[in-house]
Amino acid sequence: MSKLTIPKNYSSALNLHDTQLAIKTVKDFFQGMLAQRLSLTRVSAPLFVDPTTGLNDNLNGYERPVTFGILEQGDKEAEVVHSLAKWKRYALKKYGFSLGEGIYTDMNAIRRDEETDNIHSIFVDQWDWEKVIRKEDRNLDFLKETVKTVYKCLRKTEQYMAIQYDYIDLILPKDITFITTSELEEMFPDNTPKEREYYFAKAKGAICVMQIGDKLANGEPHDGRAPDYDDWALNADIIVYYPVLDIALELSSMGIRVDEKALKEQLDKAGCPERAKLPFQKLSSTRSFLTLSEAESDSHESVCSSSERLISVRYRAHCGLRRQLRHVRSMVFNCYNLHTILYCLLLKTCCVRQA
Repeated sequence: MSKLTIPKNYSSALNLHDTQLAIKTVKDFFQGMLAQRLSLTRVSAPLFVDPTTGLNDNLNGYERPVTFGILEQGDKEAEVVHSLAKWKRYALKKYGFSLGEGIYTDMNAIRRDEETDNIHSIFVDQWDWEKVIRKEDRNLDFLKETVKTVYKCLRKTEQYMAIQYDYIDLILPKDITFITTSELEEMFPDNTPKEREYYFAKAKGAICVMQIGDKLANGEPHDGRAPDYDDWALNADIIVYYPVLDIALELSSMGIRVDEKALKEQLDKAGCPERAKLPFQKLSSTRSFLTLSEAESDSHESVCSSSERLISVRYRAHCGLRRQLRHVRSMVFNCYNLHTILYCLLLKTCCVRQA
């Protein structure tokens, strides 16, 4: 059942026609700035994939994908994507992107088991990006710098929309505050992970929660994370306090991709070591992947990925042709979920506002 909440005295700021114009305005501005700051090229994204490839995102491991049979291929089963977290890495290799280059895509998906509310829907329209980085950049400092870049794009977008729509107030602080899940647990030992995020986000305005997926001191993970794409020691969520709904709002989720060592450790911890045998895993973190990547430069490189959502619409990007990679060890930096409305929840534009 939907958990939609409508605050008291809430009214629509724009009619439906102007809302559509405002959505396009915020999307065009943000994706243009993000692509420029991170050197990304827009590419086309698949709506469904072959389940045997391992390219679909397993999310928390229990969500059921929408499946259908393809008549022309003997009713062979296909899955509607949950996200493009894994496909982006495959695309970077297939299309031959080089060090420092990346892709972004506007992805559509269906998540049939999603619990719907103000910021979640069954239909997903989500930005997703992924970028090739150096192996030596596979560290927390590089992750933080990338978070700061994305956050600056969010603040610039908020400022731009406040000019376009004079009723919009600027609510994002100048700087984002970094904290690990372990530090949050120590700070709020008697609270749930979501309550910890809420209290800290409300105090700071904008936070980046790092190292999500592994078990904490209490024996439970802060939140679910698939074991076969982010490195749980090198990932992060951008969360802001949204006063209209009085919530901690996750805008972006990102992380550096697993290498062969992290993949094995995380698959073992998650109790699914057999997933290492899937074609995607062989491509990304085993010798066959290194051989495929070893096609262009002498430096070892990693891949950096990110995805970002808007309200019930969530965004991702599309792929293009570039130079082939040589001698590239691709580990990946992934940023997968810019959860909700840039126009309403973050920017208070396009949708509704409090009277």
